[in-house]
Amino acid sequence: MSGEKVAIRGWTRTQSRLGRRAARPVVVFNILSSMMGVGQAWCIASILGYALTDLHATVASHSISLVVPLVGFLLLALLRAGMMALGDTASAKAGIDARRQLRGSVLASILTGGPALLRQSHSGALTNTAVDRVEALDGFFGRWIPASITWIISPLLILLPVCIVQPRSGLVLALCGLSVPFGQALFGIGAAVASRNQFLAMTRLQARFLDRVKGIATIVLAGRTEDETQRLAQAADELRQRTMKVLRVAFLSSASIDCAMVVALILVAVLNGRIALALHPDGSGEQLSHTLTCGLFVLLVIPEFFAPLRALALAYQDRAHAQGAATAILELPVAQQTSTPKEARTVNAHGVTISFDDVSFTWDATRGPALQNITFTVPAQETLILAGTSGSGKSTIMELLLGFIQPDSGKILFNGAPLETIVPDALSKMISWIGQKPVLFAGSLKENILFANPDADDVALMAAVKAAAVDQFLPDLPHGLETYLGEGGFGLSGGQAQRIAIARAYLKNAPVLLLDEPTAHLDPATEKSVFESLQRLALNKTVVLATHSAAVHMFNGRRIDLQNGQIVSRQGAA
Repeated sequence: MSGEKVAIRGWTRTQSRLGRRAARPVVVFNILSSMMGVGQAWCIASILGYALTDLHATVASHSISLVVPLVGFLLLALLRAGMMALGDTASAKAGIDARRQLRGSVLASILTGGPALLRQSHSGALTNTAVDRVEALDGFFGRWIPASITWIISPLLILLPVCIVQPRSGLVLALCGLSVPFGQALFGIGAAVASRNQFLAMTRLQARFLDRVKGIATIVLAGRTEDETQRLAQAADELRQRTMKVLRVAFLSSASIDCAMVVALILVAVLNGRIALALHPDGSGEQLSHTLTCGLFVLLVIPEFFAPLRALALAYQDRAHAQGAATAILELPVAQQTSTPKEARTVNAHGVTISFDDVSFTWDATRGPALQNITFTVPAQETLILAGTSGSGKSTIMELLLGFIQPDSGKILFNGAPLETIVPDALSKMISWIGQKPVLFAGSLKENILFANPDADDVALMAAVKAAAVDQFLPDLPHGLETYLGEGGFGLSGGQAQRIAIARAYLKNAPVLLLDEPTAHLDPATEKSVFESLQRLALNKTVVLATHSAAVHMFNGRRIDLQNGQIVSRQGAA
């Protein structure tokens, strides 16, 4: 057995153990429902058995003999409806709770990988894993886990009264029931493979569609719209074909149970027919009525006997979905522990000194190192300017400082503490970052600024707005701070969007400020204005500014010039 299969089975068993506690109420309600179904079958058999053997009895006699099983049938029907409703509610709740916990674990793994994970996995594939694959596990937690328990308990409990009233029929029913798991195991292997292939096709289609939407302008300008339309159609058709294969296997699995149930019905009917014929010449009416009632009871209870097995077969597809989801989830990085490890540390949040000690890093070995033996120090509340052309290593240094990637060699220290030992939450609170293009969400301008500190009061909010010069363009907006922005800041200019990012940094008020080409793509006048706002923001903070802008002279501080991942010159004592 390959290591991947072992990992998938181990993950599935772990999720099953976690889901069994939530599934206990579902199991209890399902078993009670099955037992009430057995009671209903006995009531119907009693009514039919008496009616068929006492056709000449008086109406009064019929009424007295039929009223008890009839009332019992109605009461059991009401109780069973209640049990089924409670079972469905408990099943839905178990699925919701389990998916919420699993989605939180998946998101934690994605956050642990950080932006570096996007270089290994497509964003569409990650979205598919966090949304579609986790959502597809609803049946695994809500149906498969309860069914994997009740398919053994309920048939055994049903088989007990059958063996008491007709041992031979009980033996036939047991043998037919034992044949079902073998058929399910045979079709289950095919179902798991088909489900994994379906998820793979879905992931490919989502990734391709997302890529084409992002690059639709390039596709149109290149005149390749028809080609890309055909390729999307082919990917969609592949998904359709694989989905139909999944349904085909599911139908075959259900057919195996139907065959077993039909065989059981035929054999039990033949067996009861022989018993009835043997009693007819000499047997009394009461004996014949009892035999007919028992025979009818066994026939009526056969669908109840196979119902838990059918539920298991239907839920087996949910188990196959879980194995398909496990393949993608296991590829994610291991989520960081919520508890603080022994080696984890925090640092003084007021005044942070940053040091690089002989740091090297390589993205791709074929392209050579991105950084080579970088060493510098930025004292607390001072500024370091990283200068150099594109590709010189400035953004790599920023990603190292943010903790998105780890150096191949050397150390990064914050107040003497190695970066990898700092508690993630403490590192996040310690750093503010402003890049070339700020991330803005669909929502009001106020909500976008408060994203940095949702608990900030109106006084702090307005102070950040003024400090970042957001108030200069507020009068031009239709509703001021309540103006609704489109996804990605649609409706704002590049300089206005950058000022919102600066306002966020003001509101967060972190002691370390990382600026990665914050004025790229801005015109000279807007660039000068934004740099003035950044100067005010940088007061009393440790600042690392990566830029090749000519306006960098507005910042006073240490400077290092980078070229091909190496420091070629220094100014100050960096």
